[in-house]
Amino acid sequence: MITKIADFLEKQTAASVSCVNEINEPYSFSCFFVYNRKENLLYYKSSPAAYHSRILSKNPKVAGTIMPDKLNKLFIKGVQFTGEVLPHNHPVCKDAGSKYHFKLPMATAIPGEVWTIQLNQLKMTNNNLGVVQKLAWQREESVNTEE
Repeated sequence: MITKIADFLEKQTAASVSCVNEINEPYSFSCFFVYNRKENLLYYKSSPAAYHSRILSKNPKVAGTIMPDKLNKLFIKGVQFTGEVLPHNHPVCKDAGSKYHFKLPMATAIPGEVWTIQLNQLKMTNNNLGVVQKLAWQREESVNTEE
């Protein structure tokens, strides 16, 4: 992972995530997330009964954006990503709940499950003082979700 992108992701807490239902209609939802720098994963909490959870159980592919928690309208800065939601029994999801609740302890009071997004591609745009910088990262190999 590129250090500038990882540093940015560690400081943010909210994402917009999009998925596609069985009739190819897009659907988006917002969530609080925790970034796992070592594995390049995002953890978020949601109800299994939520519409997006039901969509993702059939089609785990996602795309999304992460903007700074504190927006400065003079500068464009953010990350676009693609990835997939991993099944709860996947080995890299083992500690998802404890890692999520460690960073966001107030979420223990909210019902739901912690889900894991494996990040596969990222593009960061940083328009600071008129100089546009774009950084891109791609996972070399995807985790097999059919375990």
